[in-house]
Amino acid sequence: MEVTQIWRYPVKSLQGERLTESWVGPAGLDGDRAYALRDLATGVVLTARRDPALLFGRGVVTAEGTAVDVPGHGVTVDDAVISDWVGRPVTLLAPTGEPQTYENLSDPEHDDSDPVAWEGPSWSYHDSTKTQVSLVAEGDLRDWDVRRFRPNLVVSGETVDHLVGHRVRVGEVELDVVKVLGRCVMITRPQPGGIERDLDVLRTLRRDRDLTLAVGSLVCSHGRVHEGDALEVVG
Repeated sequence: MEVTQIWRYPVKSLQGERLTESWVGPAGLDGDRAYALRDLATGVVLTARRDPALLFGRGVVTAEGTAVDVPGHGVTVDDAVISDWVGRPVTLLAPTGEPQTYENLSDPEHDDSDPVAWEGPSWSYHDSTKTQVSLVAEGDLRDWDVRRFRPNLVVSGETVDHLVGHRVRVGEVELDVVKVLGRCVMITRPQPGGIERDLDVLRTLRRDRDLTLAVGSLVCSHGRVHEGDALEVVG
């Protein structure tokens, strides 16, 4: 297996960017999910589970730091501009070193269902304390657009499921693959570039894979990863 795509998402739930290489440190890919938008009234970090329009903005890393490319406006760190786009007061939140609260839908097929809250890790705005780098195989993706699933590394091959419980080396990096990733309403959301709302993606994963796709890993050793790097099991 080898790395065919590398992705990072500078602002949680916004569009990410494809890279040809990346440094992988103790929190995952450099700049990945390092920022988020937080609701000033509730303290909840926004995600496209509850706010689907976020997927039409883009997180960007500039020479000055991380910013939001707001549709119809451009790149900004101005909370007032971002809030006007979102539709309520929010702040672009830098890393705090503390867990943050997120919300999911209790029924992924109904956007008006009750929210379910949980806390994420302290090191980034990832969803899970057991995921710093996510991996998916080209075969797992079938004919779905990779952007629905927001992985960090796409690798060649039919599946990555068999990597759970193993340590792998990718480029200079070693990762402990610890879990398969559960999926939610995010994968059904519309996105720029012709990705339409599609509940059948969720239904297919429920039928075929118990609502899982891709795997999550924790970083064991730091270094660089490049497109074309081999992935090998080392323990």
